Amino acid sequence: MPRNVTPMATRVAEDQPPRTGAHTQSLADHAAPATDERRLPTLDDGITLLDIEGGRGVPLLQSLVLDHLLLHDGPAVWIDADGHATTTTLARLAPSQRVLDRIHVARGVTAYQHYSMVCDLPTAVNHAIREATHTTRKHGRQSPADPASSPQPPSLLVAPAVGAPYRESETLDDAHPETLHARTLARLSTYADSYDVPVLVTRRTRDAITRSLVNAADHHLECTQTRLGPRIVGDEFETLIYPVDDGSSYQTTVAYWQQLLAARATQVGVASTPTARSTDDTADVGTGVTAAGERTTLGADPLCDAWTTPGPGGR
Repeated sequence: MPRNVTPMATRVAEDQPPRTGAHTQSLADHAAPATDERRLPTLDDGITLLDIEGGRGVPLLQSLVLDHLLLHDGPAVWIDADGHATTTTLARLAPSQRVLDRIHVARGVTAYQHYSMVCDLPTAVNHAIREATHTTRKHGRQSPADPASSPQPPSLLVAPAVGAPYRESETLDDAHPETLHARTLARLSTYADSYDVPVLVTRRTRDAITRSLVNAADHHLECTQTRLGPRIVGDEFETLIYPVDDGSSYQTTVAYWQQLLAARATQVGVASTPTARSTDDTADVGTGVTAAGERTTLGADPLCDAWTTPGPGGR
């Protein structure tokens, strides 16, 4: 994959004036939404299921939470399981201590503890809403210089590894874990609709316990680990740029260049025609000359070409 710092514009005709660097960068930002400010997906209202392949994905989960708090007022209520709310990673990722002060964590070890905390969540949320409403009425609008100076309604609910306490419980019968987990998801879904906030849940194992997460989720993000970093794909987001060398350059994907060139073609008035991709391994890729000196059509598979060529040695 090509490495690039600032995409360069290319003149398509001799009589056209050269493009400035600012113009080209503006085009690149428009063509590829995953620029500096869009390397992480935004969390919309409703339940967002984050599927992480190849590990628990604690840094990614915490990065999504911190990024959401940087863009929105209000705290995050975090019902932890499987040790995802590690303070060491949070402290290393957070750009400010004030952001950490807005994350309220409750930990449940057993299935009953986890379910009880989910049931008690409205009490904590309603208390925060009442305090925020009372403070706003008493002192007027909150000072923009200090967004954490007064209580506010939560802007995010986090429940990572939501199936882990129920899968690993030794105090429940075989039929009870799925029932208790389903009730937990039903309550989280109710909270998402009632409070109009995003609810971020994760899963690492796909089994009978977590299969219902797909039906409960309003949005779905899938994360796979690559040698350049995590790649996130969702309904409206896809990782296209990977910063390397401390941000001095970027490793880009083919999809990034497709978007960039399509935007360039539209700008200069050239109709963009997508290239048809054949899934047939014997698709024609050009012509060539055989050992006998005859010109023939070649496919994508040389062995297949040799096998199907008429004459000696072919079938």
